[in-house]
Amino acid sequence: MKKVPIILVDMDGVLADFDRHFMVVWSARYPDRPALDQSRRTSFYIKDEFKSEYRQDIQSIFEEPGFYLDLPPVSGAVAAMQAMKRTGYDVWICSSPKMNYRYCAPEKYQWVERELGTEWVERVILTRRKAMIQGDVLIDDQPDIPFSETASWKQALFDAPYNRNHSSLPRINWLNWKTVLCDVLACVP
Repeated sequence: MKKVPIILVDMDGVLADFDRHFMVVWSARYPDRPALDQSRRTSFYIKDEFKSEYRQDIQSIFEEPGFYLDLPPVSGAVAAMQAMKRTGYDVWICSSPKMNYRYCAPEKYQWVERELGTEWVERVILTRRKAMIQGDVLIDDQPDIPFSETASWKQALFDAPYNRNHSSLPRINWLNWKTVLCDVLACVP
């Protein structure tokens, strides 16, 4: 029997457009503070792009009710997830909740139900240590995932301005996902 590849897909920055939504909220709440040009990002953590004096204000946005629920989908993400599943991959959403998870964790489930459908809710894995989750490929925008050297999966780095200096990982986006997954899994497209 042929093994069905397990594909793990991160949420924030891969399925849900975390940066775009954050900047909308940030600009509305603090119109006098500098905005962030996302195309010039250099750090995975958005808080590192701002002055340290703004960190508490940034954190409070992440922790407020509705922030995760209101994230718009990344362009092409929903269609790609449905297509991956139709292709025959065993697709799971693997996301790290914030440590202050009061709203974050339940809103991630609500977001998945709204954007992908009820059948996807049982395919959500929330963990602070993705390397412990079994799979063949992890699609994630974080270039340095803790303990990834012990993981069963290979990472495909979801392309973003802040991770473009990490050339050793295969790059993936919602236009080239079929080709990249086949390359990583050594299959025939």
